[in-house]
Amino acid sequence: MNPTDRAFELGKLYYDRGEFAPAVDNLQEATKAFFAEKNFSQYLKCINLLLRIYAEREQFEEINLAKEKLQDLVLKEGFELNSKTYYTLAVCASYKGQIDTAMDYLQKALAIALASDNKEDICHAIFGLAMCYSHPSSARYSDALKEIYNLQVFFQVYQMPDLQASSLFLNADILKQMKKYDEAIEVLWKAYDIVRETRNVVMSNYLMGALADTYFEIGDKDMARTYITLAQRSVDGENHKRLSRMVRHLAEKIGGETQSNFDLIFDEANHSVIEKKLGRIDFKNQFILLDLLRLFVQNQGQIYSKEFLVENVWKQPYDPAIHDNKIYVTIKRLRKLIEPDYEKPKTIKRLRKLIEPDYEKPKYIFRAKNGYYMNKAARVHFEH
Repeated sequence: MNPTDRAFELGKLYYDRGEFAPAVDNLQEATKAFFAEKNFSQYLKCINLLLRIYAEREQFEEINLAKEKLQDLVLKEGFELNSKTYYTLAVCASYKGQIDTAMDYLQKALAIALASDNKEDICHAIFGLAMCYSHPSSARYSDALKEIYNLQVFFQVYQMPDLQASSLFLNADILKQMKKYDEAIEVLWKAYDIVRETRNVVMSNYLMGALADTYFEIGDKDMARTYITLAQRSVDGENHKRLSRMVRHLAEKIGGETQSNFDLIFDEANHSVIEKKLGRIDFKNQFILLDLLRLFVQNQGQIYSKEFLVENVWKQPYDPAIHDNKIYVTIKRLRKLIEPDYEKPKTIKRLRKLIEPDYEKPKYIFRAKNGYYMNKAARVHFEH
């Protein structure tokens, strides 16, 4: 790989990870080299990524300079802009509230994409149109929803997880504007499943903000504060200026205390959990317990049989003579770690419960006739 291609790949890698400062350095280096080589297709890829970064950082002067370079490319080199570039220009215009300009760009983007039958570009153009239709200055919600539902057909065939998540965010926002809050929450949890797989930090923060805003509109301020706190903890104010401003605005709108109201937070990165009363609980070197809890937290309310647990956590064929007691003992160990200590009784007759909390009435891990599951009523969160 030559130095120019390496700079581009590094820039794209940093961009995907939301690390915009090193992304800009590498992409600007690649942009100059690609232009000098008259490799304009790669040059446009660099410009597109830079424009998206400038938009997220609200660097509008940089956007204008990039647009001037694109005009020079068209006028002096006779090179036609592609659909993706028109889409990116539309996003930048929409961020500035220039919806009519954005619509013009998107019509061009869609026409070029349709002419070349480029499905990915078609999807981006359709999403852009939906975004403009849903803008408060237009409020054409029915038109926006039609475009979003058109996208669902494409997503059944083509894998575009980031765009699919973005379309779900937009769908939820429209439903929220229409005061269909329960439907909006349901759509956002669909987006969560995608973001969890992609591990896109920026998308994750947008999701937390969207959940916070929707729960606030429902009237559940505790949940709203919980999610806005999560967003505040991880948003990069310097790199993600637009997102940071949105999160700050939401925090001011929600108001009040912003301490987490989750009962249990599974901290994947640090191999620990944070229990509301007990605080942080370290699972270092307790891999079976950690794997078991991860399964319950990620699939709250789903009942898992003893056979399933043995085969998927212990990775062994199930033998009731061996595993029934092992499962019982392991669940008890897990409960002792994560179940909060109940108020201690004062009478001598209940001395045993003074020494040992009442694990027969757990808060989190429940037993069903055919297995175990995480309490549906518990407020749990899986944090990557």
